[in-house]
Amino acid sequence: MVRTTLPDHHRGDPLITLQRRQLVGHDILLARHGNHISSMRVDRGNGTVVALLDDGSVDTAPNMIAPDLNMPHTVRSVMREDWKLLSIMTGAAAAWAALMVGAAVVIASSTGNTAALDMMYAYPGY
Repeated sequence: MVRTTLPDHHRGDPLITLQRRQLVGHDILLARHGNHISSMRVDRGNGTVVALLDDGSVDTAPNMIAPDLNMPHTVRSVMREDWKLLSIMTGAAAAWAALMVGAAVVIASSTGNTAALDMMYAYPGY
């Protein structure tokens, strides 16, 4: 993991809220073992980071500073938490659009004017 610093002109600006969460467990394990870590993986089920060390032993570290700490939201966390609401809103928007297209067809066909029907059917061409 590469750490970068912000240029001086960005200091004090708010950070983007939808960003990748920093894994606290990586920092803890790096502080404990430094260059003796062969590989690391995230155990999301247990909320830990697991490190395989050079000597074959395994060490773990918690991935949260505090369980009740409000972390910044990521796109993935928003989708995981709100997928039902987003699905309902998408379905409602699609149903509303279909209703409006159907209403336009009924209105255009009920006028008896073929020019209105021709305009409606040619509209997607634009």
